[in-house]
Amino acid sequence: MSHDHDDRPQLTAAQAEAALNPPPGRNGGDLVVETLQGLGATTVFGLPGQHALGMFDALRRSSLAYIGLRVENNAGFAADAYGRITGEVAPLLLSTGPGALTSLAALQEAAAASAPVLAISSQIPTAGLGGGRHGYLHELRDQKASFRDIVKSVHTVRTASQIPSAIAAAWESALTAPHGPVWVEIPQDVLLAETVLPVVSALDATPRELYPRPELTLAAAQLLSNAERPVIIAGGGVVRSDATGKLRALAEKIDAPVVSTFGGKGAFPWEHPLSLRSWLEDRYTTDFLESADVLLVVGSGLGELSSNYHTFAPRGRVIQIEADAGKLESNHPALGIHSDAREALSDLLEAVEPREDDTAAERVRALLEKVHERIASQDLTLEQQVLASVREALPDSSPSFWDMTILAYWAWSAFDARHPNTMHSAQGAGGLGYGFPAALGAAAADPTKPVLAVSGDGGAMYSIAELATARQYDLPVTWLIVDDGGYGILREYMTGAFGEATATELSRPDFVALAESFGVPGVLTSPESLSADLAKALAAPGPSVVVLPALLKMFEPTHL
Repeated sequence: MSHDHDDRPQLTAAQAEAALNPPPGRNGGDLVVETLQGLGATTVFGLPGQHALGMFDALRRSSLAYIGLRVENNAGFAADAYGRITGEVAPLLLSTGPGALTSLAALQEAAAASAPVLAISSQIPTAGLGGGRHGYLHELRDQKASFRDIVKSVHTVRTASQIPSAIAAAWESALTAPHGPVWVEIPQDVLLAETVLPVVSALDATPRELYPRPELTLAAAQLLSNAERPVIIAGGGVVRSDATGKLRALAEKIDAPVVSTFGGKGAFPWEHPLSLRSWLEDRYTTDFLESADVLLVVGSGLGELSSNYHTFAPRGRVIQIEADAGKLESNHPALGIHSDAREALSDLLEAVEPREDDTAAERVRALLEKVHERIASQDLTLEQQVLASVREALPDSSPSFWDMTILAYWAWSAFDARHPNTMHSAQGAGGLGYGFPAALGAAAADPTKPVLAVSGDGGAMYSIAELATARQYDLPVTWLIVDDGGYGILREYMTGAFGEATATELSRPDFVALAESFGVPGVLTSPESLSADLAKALAAPGPSVVVLPALLKMFEPTHL
């Protein structure tokens, strides 16, 4: 068998010279940053620690931009957002033990949301490895075991020559559908040891494509072509795989209404006549989906939030396109197609016969009318006013990042994202503190657009330290803090379940004065002035904080 070598990376004259005559003073850390540069990285996130100093010192000799956050978990959230916004791998440099472990909640969110984060952690010196008790600072018995349950793949390095291959393999894993976080660990002595290895040049870590099997595409196309009431559920996979155009073309070709999941905001145009929008916590919508004779689910596992808390029981045939094999048919029997959403939709678009349904848009309009009547029957004017003010102030192409707070729960259902890949939240894993550090990561990815972060006062306290990061790097992030004096959503849950709330009321700082102490301008706003104050803050360069004291309520999600 002959092999074609033409597509292999070729060295430039400068690379050949660097390979044969490596500059002096290089160590394992240089191999890390050279590999990242060779793979195409331009920005890294992180926080230094004793065992990782070899990596961080090597940044000084590289062209990589470094964004240093104040808490490792926040650095993980920033990397997560960078990966979501760019679709590229976001390197996250961590130390050993406590430093590495502090990133775990952020990596869980990256895994749940399919964000390509490459965490590179240091490790105690090689002599101490092997599960013993050597008394090294930060030592864990088996550090990688703490990550294995969370990340897509774990890669260990024990010698300098293993560094480029391990990082390249991790990079490829992170970008193989479904995207996700990966983890590499490198001992301190390997990072610090001088090396005479050639300078790392370009590496090939092209992810393998995940194509649908043609017989499954054929079967799915036949079901959709002959359906009487087809409906499409568009999940986060549609956005991640840049398949929104394909999805719209398919929906229009077969006249199928489309609902976007909370993780798939922007997957389908909000104002489109076939758009059911995102009212998934609504029994009218659930009934509509259940009545479909063929339901096409793209890039969603139909988890708790997408299934109206597992009350959804489809009566028709389900077709599920999903890149994560573990999510195929995990909640409902289906014709399961293991594929990247873009590839599957492309093939399906060619294979389906056009179908016309004059009633589809009318049925969508009637459903949305019922939803709006239900919301209007509840006393929720303030909540709708606040959300409308945010939408009015935020430029259409600006990304927004939402923490786990009542306004975000509203936004999942009721916010028009206007463009795909612009609205992001922590609804994958559901941890607090996501909004602000994630927004910083997005601003680092594209500093030409203002970015909005939305938190409650409880979630905001997880991220206050990052006001220093926002100021240090002059990142254009406006942070809206809705201050209701506690964990608002938990207060509602507990009051509803137990009659009163416990452990939900919080003492909190003067957020405006606190922001200003970091050198970040702050303003106290009201529902009436929110739109103008937000718009002004978003238009100004650099970071800003807008504080809205307001007690918001959730809508009642179902009818009896």
